[in-house]
Order: sequence, then C-alpha cells, then structure tokens
Amino acid sequence: MDNWEVLSDNSLRHSSGKFFSIEGIRVNTDFPQPKVWEQPIINQPEIGYLGILAKEFDGVLHFLMQAKIEPGNVNNVQLSPTLQATKSNYTRVHGGKKAAYLEYFHNAKSSQIILDQLQSEQGARFMRKRNRNMIVKVEEDIPLLEDFRWMTLGQIKELMQRDNCVNMDTRTVLAGIDFAEYLVSEADLSEMSGFGRAMYESATALSGVKTLREVLSWLTNLKSRYDLSVERVPLNQIKEWECRDDEIVRYDKKYFRVLGVRVHIANREVVSWCQPLVQPMQQGICAFIIKKIGGIYHFLVQAKLECGNRDVFELAPTVQCLTGSIFNGAPRPPYTDYVLNAKKEQIIYDALQSEEGGRFYHEQNRNMIVVADDDFPMDLPHTYQWMTLGQINEFMRYSNYINIQARSLIAALKYK
Repeated sequence: MDNWEVLSDNSLRHSSGKFFSIEGIRVNTDFPQPKVWEQPIINQPEIGYLGILAKEFDGVLHFLMQAKIEPGNVNNVQLSPTLQATKSNYTRVHGGKKAAYLEYFHNAKSSQIILDQLQSEQGARFMRKRNRNMIVKVEEDIPLLEDFRWMTLGQIKELMQRDNCVNMDTRTVLAGIDFAEYLVSEADLSEMSGFGRAMYESATALSGVKTLREVLSWLTNLKSRYDLSVERVPLNQIKEWECRDDEIVRYDKKYFRVLGVRVHIANREVVSWCQPLVQPMQQGICAFIIKKIGGIYHFLVQAKLECGNRDVFELAPTVQCLTGSIFNGAPRPPYTDYVLNAKKEQIIYDALQSEEGGRFYHEQNRNMIVVADDDFPMDLPHTYQWMTLGQINEFMRYSNYINIQARSLIAALKYK
C-alpha cells in the first residue's frame, strides 16, 4: 500500500503519522470470567466531525445530506452527514481539497447548535475512538453542491427502513435528537401512529422499572466490579493471528481480517489513495427487545464490555453478536433465540445496516426491534436492565454510555 509502512513497533501506520494505525493488543479481563486474548485493533486517537446542517423550509426542518461513496460500502453510495471527516482529513494532511461545509461547524455559534456530543465508535474494532456528533441550524442560504440534497427527517427515517441506504455516521448523529423536546403539540401527537405515540410516551418517561439514579448505580457497580486491561503487543506477534503479505487474519478465519485496498473515487478531496480496511468474517445481528411495563415501553439493554471501550462497559442492544457465534455450536448470547424466532407481528423493524465504509469492508448487521410477548420474563441476568427511551436519551447526552449499535437502532425509530 502506497504511503503505509510497518514501523519498528510492528504497527501498520500511514507515513504521515496521521489518519489511523493498525496495532496489536493483549486484552485481560475478569468478565464474565478471567480470560485473555490478543487481536489487531484500529488506533485513531483523533476526534473527527460527524456534522449535519439543518435549515427550515416552509416551517419544516430539513437536513443537508450527502450521497457519499466509501471504499468499504457494500453498495458504493449511501446517505451520509453533511460533513464526515477525521482531523487528518479536515486539516488536509492528504494535500487534497478542503472538506465541504467545514466552516459552518468550525464557526458555529451556540445559538445555532441543536446537537453537540462526543460519541464512541465500535468498541471491538477501535481503541477508545470518539467523534464529535453535531447538528447546526443555519438561517442563510448556502451553496448546494452536486452530491448534496436537503431532506426531511421523515424521508431519512423512511430510507432507514431499507437495507444499506443510510450510513452509520448519519444514524449515530440523528440518534442524538431527543424528540420528546420537539414533539409537544397536540397537532404533532395527532399525526403519530399508535406505536409512535407509545414511543413518545416512553421518550418522555425518565422513570420506569428503575429510576435514572438506580440505572446509573447499576452500571457504576458493574464498572467497579470488573476489570479491563489493554496493552500493546507487536502486531506480528499477536497469538492466533498471522501477518501475511496480503492480509492479517486469524488461523481459524474467525471474527475479522485486515486487508489492504487501492481506492479511486472521483468526487473526494483526494481521488486516489491506499489504506487498510477491516473485513468481518460473518454478518452480525443487533437487536432490541422492547416490552410494555406499567403502560410504558421499556428497552432491554445490556452492559457490554468491549476491548476498545474507554470505561469498561457501554449500554448496548439486547443482542449484539456475530452470526458465527450463534451457529458454531458455542453457547448463544442471552435472548438470541428469542429474537431469531420472533413472530412476524412482533418485529417492528428489520433491516440490514452497514458499518462505516471508510474503515470496514462490506460489513453489515441485521438490525431488529422486537416487541416481547406477555410471557417474556421480567427477571434479568445481572448485566441486563429495562430502560425507557427517555432514560436512554438522557444517558445519550453524555459520552461513552450508549454504544454505536444501540444508537443505530434508536435512530431508526419512527413516530408516524
């Protein structure tokens, strides 16, 4: 790969020292029992922008979306935020063109900002990675470039019902909007579906089976109880992995591999480059089970430990795993069978959604939301908890609480 090299510490790194690197790590944890493993991981310490411009047209808020090609996309083009750029990209380490619309986010006034959060990325693939998720409202007319269009939130959410139309970065940004703060008039409520009104009621409920204080105490107890230690290991010495000329791969071909690609995309800041991409060995599944408790929908979340988490656990969907861990005879994660065997009338959302095509090659997960039947047990394993949508939204205001898989599912919720 042009401009990439293996350094003396055996990490695979860009010759500029910027962008990201592929490094080896050793993970040691006592959750759920003592275990140690080694793996490659993406180290990208920079905080990038995931930003969407918003503007009202005839009283309706629209979002400026980009039809963006990423080298790892399964279908080339997906709906992306207005600005999707690492610090190395927007500071033009690559020597290419300036990122479009960057100045609207750099120079945003506090009165313009609808959303501004630091949110995590995939904890099993990135080492403590975060991006700045922003929505900035503008009043003035701005130039509309060729690959950009203004879209309503309803249009974007409708496209989320289809496979691989809306990219991960768009989903994580839009998940941060707390609709309970905006949908407050009787006119708004009258336009909702029955399920949409039920979701609104859940989004306005800050207390459910547990109070916010009790949920925070439960999560804090888990973080205090279990340890997660991560140390660097030379990339060519990580156990059970092999560094070949054309890939880094496990001997048993499980989980994922790292491959190199040469990319040509005409409408980018740089039209040609080389880079590593991470390719999964199986498709994944991410699913929320939801249940009405006391008349309010609750989401069944799990506290999930992943090696790249900044603070041991993040709150994840009920089920989040690779299909290889389902069908290879290993014990299945809790509730997996329930989700896979759900009746058609229980499934309110079911679509294949891609992970970020700038780092992952053809990675997609089956995203599902399943309504539990009346017999679904209330008693839970100690790492699972019932939370209202309002409680999830409250945790989402802060960094490193709600993981990106959970945010992707929350973004797909429809109110109409």
